[in-house]
Amino acid sequence: MEWIVDLFTNPFLMTGLLSWFYAQVLKTIIFLIINKKLDFSRMFGDGGMPSGHSATVTSVATLIGIVYGTGSVQFAISLILAIIVCHDATGVRRETEKQAFIIDELVKAFEELAEDKLPEVKLKKFVGHTPVQVAAGILLGVANAVLMYYLLF
Repeated sequence: MEWIVDLFTNPFLMTGLLSWFYAQVLKTIIFLIINKKLDFSRMFGDGGMPSGHSATVTSVATLIGIVYGTGSVQFAISLILAIIVCHDATGVRRETEKQAFIIDELVKAFEELAEDKLPEVKLKKFVGHTPVQVAAGILLGVANAVLMYYLLF
């Protein structure tokens, strides 16, 4: 059972998970301020400000860069992964979000014109991120990694 202790004392894992948690809490608070309603599903949902995905991978890559150096293989792998995740958040996932809104509008228009109703399908609206949301996640991740380095190392 030593692996369980290793898992929960791994500073890289804990930094990434804390960055994700901080982003999700901020996302929930920002949603509350903007929409004037508390939605706890934002704690585990995708999309929104800041990007939890970007905060998570950026914090791990930053901590690896600080501890092992930016010339290490660990940093290279984590940086490439972070770039892919951040790009995907503003690319494919953002386009999926836009398509969900358009499909919903098409369904509404069809139902106004047709006698038959289409089957009700719930499409996820919060899927991707704007570049600003990803940038905020990156900044949160870097800040948390620096903080965790000074607390843990």
